[in-house]
Amino acid sequence: MTQPAGKEVRNRTKTKTVLHILLKVIVAVVIAILLFIAIVYTTNKISSYTEQKRLEPYGQYVSVDGKQMNVFIQGQGEETIVILPGYGTAAPALDFKPLISELIPYYKVVVIEPFGYGLSDQTQKGRSTANIVSEIHEALQSLHIDRYILMGHSISGIYSLDYVNQYPNEVRAFIGLDSSVPSLSERKIDPSEIEPIKWFRNLGFPRLQLKLSADPYDGLPYDEQTKEQLNIVRHKNMYNTTQLNEAVSMYSNFKAAEQLTFPPHLPVLFFVQANHPVTDRWIPEHEKQIEESVHGEMVLLDAGHYLYRSHPKEISEKIMDFTGGIK
Repeated sequence: MTQPAGKEVRNRTKTKTVLHILLKVIVAVVIAILLFIAIVYTTNKISSYTEQKRLEPYGQYVSVDGKQMNVFIQGQGEETIVILPGYGTAAPALDFKPLISELIPYYKVVVIEPFGYGLSDQTQKGRSTANIVSEIHEALQSLHIDRYILMGHSISGIYSLDYVNQYPNEVRAFIGLDSSVPSLSERKIDPSEIEPIKWFRNLGFPRLQLKLSADPYDGLPYDEQTKEQLNIVRHKNMYNTTQLNEAVSMYSNFKAAEQLTFPPHLPVLFFVQANHPVTDRWIPEHEKQIEESVHGEMVLLDAGHYLYRSHPKEISEKIMDFTGGIK
């Protein structure tokens, strides 16, 4: 009669041993995870502090809506080109450097770094197209720039549609660099979706993410100093609250732009990637945008979305040809 009881005791002992080992493993895993997070957090804090000492200011600040917006100006040409960046471009004035270098012998080039980009302040103000356009215009007005060609990359194509209709007497032409079109909208992002990203950012994981990602400037015409500065500003701005709020507003901004068209008499030049990786409607939708334009052209490039990085010379030469025809 005692044998079954002894077996039951041994089974309970084995179970307790297994549970004890399992508990130890779980505790060890939790400690390892917390230690890993602590290392990532600490490394990011220390790196961010040291990087800020190596950050070299560029451009000039202008007061916009009570905050500081950074604007980079180069070139002495009679014609002015104002460049607006695509979504998430960390340091526009540095990112556009290859194209700027090609343009400045012939144009005055003005790169706007909207709030949340480059060296500009962040803002709590909503990232509606109306607000973004108003802020860009206020920056240009404070610099007494009131006649120019507007150039926009990616999402700035949506903002520019509103801009050229708001200020038709200021914009001489629009140049789109693989610019977004209202009919191909981004998906709707709920505000709750950005909360985990804020935690991810605050714990310092974007630095690790960038460390494990491919270098977007590898093999392109950027010198080492510029690449270092770009990386510093990328670490500073990645997933900042202003840009996350812009992502939340993106869907409604696309929808609002569906009612807009380029004014027929406004010269429009598109540089478009010839083989879009996601949709076959990319080229046809750009063609629709200029079908009513008196002076509309589209140039297809065998390039990715950031075609101004890889094809600055071809873009610059075509811009000179195009602007020469609208004087």
